[in-house]
Amino acid sequence: MQDLADLFPGFASHWIDAPGARIFARTMGSGEPLVLLHGFPQTMAMWHRVAPRLAAKFSVVLVDLRGYGWSSAPANANGEGYSKRVMGGDVVAAMEALGHARFHVAGHDRGARVG
Repeated sequence: MQDLADLFPGFASHWIDAPGARIFARTMGSGEPLVLLHGFPQTMAMWHRVAPRLAAKFSVVLVDLRGYGWSSAPANANGEGYSKRVMGGDVVAAMEALGHARFHVAGHDRGARVG
């Protein structure tokens, strides 16, 4: 079994402050930006086999959606802070912080709906 620390060799790590949450991201590659969004109940780790291959053509960005993985899980009284629209705003804020105003999106399950 592969050690979790080795799932993303060569990827840079980033902590990004989005409105209301701290988002963890990893980046690698060059070319047009592509953000990969994980599904439920996963994390960015689900992309560990495909992300390095995509980084040969794209500037790949992996994020843990709020409440998942290493991203923060802000307290919320009624769940509105975890709506797909709010999580989509986190992705836009993270991509802008990384210098990408326009980007491609690929998502699985919940990540597809956030995208």
